[in-house]
Amino acid sequence: MKRAPDMLPKLLALLCAFPFELGAGQSSAAPNSTTFAFLPPTIISSGVITIPLSSYSFTPYPTPTPTPRPPVFPATDPLNPPDVSSDRHVVPDFAPAWTTAYQKAKNLISNYTIEEKVNITTGVGFGVGLCSANIAPNKNFPGLCLEDSPLAVRGADFTTVFPAGIQVASTWNRALMRARGLALGQEFKGKGVNIALAPVMNMGRVAQGGRNWEGFGADPFLAGESAYETVLGMQHGGVQSCAKHFINSEQEQFRAVESSNVDDRTQHEIYAHPFLRSVMAGLSSIMCSFNLINDTYACNNDKMLNDILKREYGFQGFVMSDSFATTTTLSAVAGLDMTMPGNLYNSNASYFGGNLTDYVNEGYISMARLDDMATRIIAAWYFLHQDEEYPATNFNSNDPNDEVNNKHVNVQADHYRIVREIGAAGTVLLKNTNGALPLNKPKNMVLIGSDAGPGKYGPNEFLFGGGVDGILAQGWGSGTGTFSYLISPLEGIQERARQDGSSVSWDFDDWNTDLAGTMALGQAVALVFTVSDSGEGIMTVDDNPGDRNNLTAWNNGDNLILAVAAQNNNTIVVVNSVGPLIVEPWIEHPNITAVVWAGIQGQEAGNAIADVLYGAYNPSGRLPYTIAKDPADYPAQLVTNGSGSEVVPINYTEGLFIDYRHFDQANITPRFEFGFGLSYTTFSYSALGVAAIQSSNIDQKDLIIAWEGGEASPIAEGSSVALWLHEPAFQVTFMVTNTGSVSGTEIPQLYIHHPSSACEPPSVLKGFTSVKIGPYDTKPVSIILSRYDLSVWDAVAQGWRKPDGQISFSVGASSRDFRLWGVIPA
Repeated sequence: MKRAPDMLPKLLALLCAFPFELGAGQSSAAPNSTTFAFLPPTIISSGVITIPLSSYSFTPYPTPTPTPRPPVFPATDPLNPPDVSSDRHVVPDFAPAWTTAYQKAKNLISNYTIEEKVNITTGVGFGVGLCSANIAPNKNFPGLCLEDSPLAVRGADFTTVFPAGIQVASTWNRALMRARGLALGQEFKGKGVNIALAPVMNMGRVAQGGRNWEGFGADPFLAGESAYETVLGMQHGGVQSCAKHFINSEQEQFRAVESSNVDDRTQHEIYAHPFLRSVMAGLSSIMCSFNLINDTYACNNDKMLNDILKREYGFQGFVMSDSFATTTTLSAVAGLDMTMPGNLYNSNASYFGGNLTDYVNEGYISMARLDDMATRIIAAWYFLHQDEEYPATNFNSNDPNDEVNNKHVNVQADHYRIVREIGAAGTVLLKNTNGALPLNKPKNMVLIGSDAGPGKYGPNEFLFGGGVDGILAQGWGSGTGTFSYLISPLEGIQERARQDGSSVSWDFDDWNTDLAGTMALGQAVALVFTVSDSGEGIMTVDDNPGDRNNLTAWNNGDNLILAVAAQNNNTIVVVNSVGPLIVEPWIEHPNITAVVWAGIQGQEAGNAIADVLYGAYNPSGRLPYTIAKDPADYPAQLVTNGSGSEVVPINYTEGLFIDYRHFDQANITPRFEFGFGLSYTTFSYSALGVAAIQSSNIDQKDLIIAWEGGEASPIAEGSSVALWLHEPAFQVTFMVTNTGSVSGTEIPQLYIHHPSSACEPPSVLKGFTSVKIGPYDTKPVSIILSRYDLSVWDAVAQGWRKPDGQISFSVGASSRDFRLWGVIPA
């Protein structure tokens, strides 16, 4: 299954859109084999709601013109965002910057012909150009390079492979989220990429979902804050950020033919929220997804693109399609601004291109709408100041052997430092008994399992990461990168063992459990490493078609762990996984003294693991999802039945009750709850206080009074991002004390408990922060709440409303470990 260099240039382009199968041999000791089966995307018409052919007028949504109100609502340029804060005191106002960008864009296209405007909206074609997707130069506009991925500049050398989105979410640390975004943005800009196709912010509705690791976990608030900081960071670095996949793309199987059937309240409160927060971060673009939403294709969905995104959220950037996700020229009427890759499968024709030109000339699509499309795309370019000496694209993602265009620009700087820190900070300590960790100069140790070592043929052994026989540092698919290097746990641990004088041995054979048990005998500590992998549905690995078939460890992991634990009473399990696993076969084994949930850590994985094991980094990671005792305990299951030639309905019948919300509502005890994580020290909480914050927003005072009286926010442009909704409204304060003998970082979490009239889950995360505290020291902590945080979506009034009754809250260390309780002032 090693990559074939002569096939690589074509595959690099093809893999972005079409499925193939990889027989990775992960479930047996059989040799690896590779088969490819490229398939065109299926567009279904039967039972699909479409826009009828007619003439459509268009009036652009106005560019917002709110009055900046520093320090809460300061005028902000994307290249100079507000400083990162552990709390949310500032709502950046990007309206002035957008207004300037729009005027420049309108001036630029004022003398463009229809064809030239259409060219701004239409990609140059599949596999054509230097990047994953490309807009051609046009008069004095240099064109655009659009490139994956959410954790690296895909298809480029001398770049950093960062920890995955799920790993940075596991840090619950806004400063690290921002720092990762900034470093990513700098690398994309350094390679001459205009638009980074990142971040991913789908919700992990299904625990087995193939691309969950690219996103930020299974809670909308945590995902929203992660997305907000990532977008601010990336665009601070100079690149346009493209949030994806909008919306309800929650599994890989049938992703182009399934209809996610979602009620309006659930859509607003769960799945759309991270996109709202991204828009509030000054987001430049959004990618619509392959799937249907309530029987309408996402890229043809007037409700989602026009009404919610552009009207309700006041989104000023542009909407682009996922590759080949455009299904009709009239998607332009529904709110689609750019089609990618531009052409149809196996054809030079396009839904935009000449067809869009004809539709404008024939009056079906108005000239005003075409102007709006081109203006939005070019305004985003001006918004990021990419007209000011921006680097030219200096690599060829479609052909790494192109020595004419590949300039081999090294953009890594010292980003390995942030990779290592996030790798450690996102590691979750799930179990630690008998002082097993941190390691203290053990006499000898053994590392068991292939995940402890390097890949057999280097870090880039598998095309698009489609396989694993060493340390798992990323999943597979278009959301991956090319490793310049990859540190395995063996390397990281041996470096420390050399300093301590410890003896280290290892066994990377996952299948010979007798040998593993024998190797563990007599060792002071036995470290067992196991994995679970997943990825995009463009490939099938070990019969897993992107989504995981189950929630068990790969590569014989459960049996390997039990074999070692049977022979060694100080067995420590390290898990590199894309998401939850069922750990019931071994979690309560008396000889398993510690469990380290290492996640998806990027190129410094081995060093990050060693830092946690030895206490160089006191673990502070918290779970961004629930680990259940039984797969059936999760509220939404993977849908695997469908023909692929007709719409596959996926009904979101669980509504608001995803992940921990469902476990709480159904009174199901998980193995490890959302937000859980241990430390090498302990913390106590005290001195809770809560106070209302007086608003200085005189212009919107009537709306505040109406909200306090239970009225829903009005239907208007930008209604869901209005300042009065998101400005600081309440401040919760308390003290946290480190009651242990070592320094550590605590992650206080605030959960809202709505009155029964709201029909909300029992507990809803609405605040978190991170605080580093020295031994026996105490620090004050503050968490800000907005009116939006306390609101529910009224689907009838189409606005945000304060529910009737008393709103209470809890502060604690996880979704089930509350330490303080309070009530929001009426």
